[in-house]
This record gives sequence, C-alpha cells and structure tokens, in this order.
Amino acid sequence: MKIPVELMPVLEALAAVGRPRLVGGCVRDWLLGLESDDFDIEVAGTDFGELHRVLAPFGATDVVGRSFGVIKLHLRGRWYDFALPRRESKTGAGHRGFAVEPDPTLSDAEAAARRDFTINAIAYDPFTLRLIDPHNGVRDLRAGILRHTSPAFVEDPLRVLRAFQLAARFDLRLAPETVALCQSIQATGAELAVERVWGEWAKWAEKSTRPSRGLQVLKDTGWLAHFPEVAAMDGCPQEPDWHPEGDAFTHTAHCCDALAALPEWRAAPPRRRRLLMLAVLAHDFGKPATTVRAERRGVLRWTSNGHEAAGVVPTEAFLRQIGAPLDHAPFITPLVAHHLAHHHGQDGTFSDQQVRRLARKLAPATIDDLCLVMIADARGRPPLSSCESETLISRLRERATELALQDAAPRPLLHGRHLIAYGLSPGPDFSTILDAAFEAQIDGAFGDESTAFMWLSNYLQSHPPSKA
Repeated sequence: MKIPVELMPVLEALAAVGRPRLVGGCVRDWLLGLESDDFDIEVAGTDFGELHRVLAPFGATDVVGRSFGVIKLHLRGRWYDFALPRRESKTGAGHRGFAVEPDPTLSDAEAAARRDFTINAIAYDPFTLRLIDPHNGVRDLRAGILRHTSPAFVEDPLRVLRAFQLAARFDLRLAPETVALCQSIQATGAELAVERVWGEWAKWAEKSTRPSRGLQVLKDTGWLAHFPEVAAMDGCPQEPDWHPEGDAFTHTAHCCDALAALPEWRAAPPRRRRLLMLAVLAHDFGKPATTVRAERRGVLRWTSNGHEAAGVVPTEAFLRQIGAPLDHAPFITPLVAHHLAHHHGQDGTFSDQQVRRLARKLAPATIDDLCLVMIADARGRPPLSSCESETLISRLRERATELALQDAAPRPLLHGRHLIAYGLSPGPDFSTILDAAFEAQIDGAFGDESTAFMWLSNYLQSHPPSKA
C-alpha cells in the first residue's frame, strides 16, 4: 500500500507501544486500485494515555473522541484518525443508543467484527505488508458482493443507507442474507437523524460509479418506502414505444447511470456532481401524479403531460426529507421543471429569446447543467437510441454558447443608478420599470447601455412614472 510519507514515522513510533493497523476505507480502496485520502489507524495493545503520548510530538491532536478511544492527529494539512479497538453494544434507540468501550486486548478478528461490511473489515499491517482478513472481505470484494460482517449489523439502521451508497460507489450487489437483515429493520429507519441520512445521500450523489446499484438496494430491502417520492416511481407505467426499459423507476435508474458515465460529470467538483445527480433522480418525480391512459391519434397510450412542472413540489419535499442544504432546491427544481426544453424549439432551432428566457428561468443552474440532465434522460431508455434528442440538445447548447449564456443567466443592463442618471427619483415605480426593461432586453429590444437608454426614453413616454 502507498502510505503517505508523513504517516510512516508515526506508525513506527506506535509499533514500539502497540500493534498499529491500517483499517477500513483505505484498505478497501487500495484493493480496488483507487486513490484514498481516508487513512484510519487502529492500535491494539496500548491504552489511550500512551496512544496520546506517542502521537502528541508529531502535531496537533484532537481528543474529542476520548470516550470512543479516538484521537485525531493533524499532519501536513490532513487529519488522521487513530483509534483503540472497541466493543459496542446496543442500549437504546437511535445512533446515540450505543455503549462503546475501548478494549486494547481485542484480537484483529474481534476488532474487525464490529465493522459494518466484510469489505470494510480488512486490515493491513504496514510492517509485514500483510492483509488481515478474518471475514473474507477480499473474496467479497472480488465477487462484487456487499455482505454484513456480523448479526450486530441490525443494531444501527444507518448501515442500510451505507449499503445504499457503497453499492453505488463500488458497483456491488447486496448479499441475499444481508438483504434479509435490512428488511428486518426497515421500521427502524425513522430513528435516523436527518443529518445522518443526508450524509449517505450526499455520498451517493457525489461518488457513485453505478447509482442504480444503490437504488436497487433501497428497493430490495424495502427501504424505498422511507423516500416516498422515489418509491412512487416504482411501478409507474410508461409508454413502451417511448420507454421500452420499463417503469419510471427503472428509467430513472438508467438515467442516473448515464449521468455517472459522462466525462463532464466525473470531472466536475463534488457539489456540482451532487446537484446534477439529485436533479436526474428527481426529473420524473412528477410522473406518478400525471400519468394516465389516454387516446392519442386513435391509439391508447400512457401519457404524462405536464410532469416536468408537476415534479417541482415533490422534489422540494424529497430534498427536505433527506436533509439537503437549503441552497439545493433552488438549483435542482428549475432543472426538473425544464428537462424537456430541448423539445420546445421550432423545427429543431432555438430563438435568441427562447435561450435567454430559459437561462433566466434556470438560474442559479445553467443551460450547461440542464444539457447534462437532458443527455442523461435521453440515454436512459435502452435500447432506444438517444441520437435524435442529443442532436436537439447540441443545438440548444450551441445557441447558448453563441449568446454567452451556456454557463450564466443573462444580466440586466439597466439598473436603478441608470434611472437616477436619467433624471428619475427613486420610488415604487423603479421596480416596475426595471422589470419591464429586463423583459424587453430578453426579447432583444436592446443589447447595450446606449440602446437601453433609447428604450427607456420610449418606454417612459408611454408609461410615465406616477407623481410622488
């Protein structure tokens, strides 16, 4: 394993008083050939005081986790967690209902048994270069299986949501016996604090390689019921001629996978990845309420007219329920409401006015963001080709680029200071005049400051301001 150079002297010092092991995510990621910045070290054979004594000379320490036997050490701009092996027992409901007791005498196998999944219960000895794998995590990792480590799994319902995001991040299937355990604790999902729920959804939305694996975990375990807006899509019919892949849930799962495969999404910062993935997840939340069997050109078909706008309210409800930050809904809901905008052109073309208005409606999201959502939507209908839709999306993107609106909404050219310079006194008419000016600008009535003043002069002749 490639261990950070600053960490090795610390490990060597710890080896003089105990038995240091690299554990958890860094070992799993290394075995998968992935870079990891999540280095956790478990040290058996010593006590908390001695652990702190050895670590303190290397840098700033944080002992906020003393009761859990955890010390954080700051090295070269990064925090590392050093922990004693510990026993845990369930004492009550919720994530705080645990008795935790550090126990330096635990064996490697006993210490690993408290971990959630076998793939996270593999340790690495940095001196013998040996893997310590008492629960066959390497075997499960190679087989693409996510399996619980022990029956104690049921004591923390958050582990089901960890299964949800881990399956999506590493393209894993949940072992049948783990599915059964998750089903048995489905009712305990209500115990989870919303901030813990959001932590797992955020990882799913930012880090997935195959998001559909996580959605399937929720469905198989019955935990989809905790997220009713997602659950409502399961079984929601779609017209087979347009959606041969199946119902709205199946379509959405394909769309999420399509987004995760886009190079632009993979290269984006974590926050943008998260916002776009949640927008794709929610883009058809309006279908369950709008889907009907109706006659179209003499043929009965499933239709979902108006589902784009109908998706806004359930999207807001879903984001509140999972504890998303408050700034997420204003970004995501316009993408949901306008995810069919590429079909609104005239003969496949888009006027300047259309593009300007769309950019304004999407803000703070952008046309570039919308195009990624629409591409994912178009590619989520296997085996149908997405070429026709992607041609329209490309045309929209090209027009936005020509107007310099692909990654920003149009900005008003006229402001209050211009009205004052024109000789008007500040008052209630200002907002009316400025709103009308922006609408005229969107319609192409003017495009720079000089022509804006010409428009203003004409506007005021027909709409004289009220007297104070």
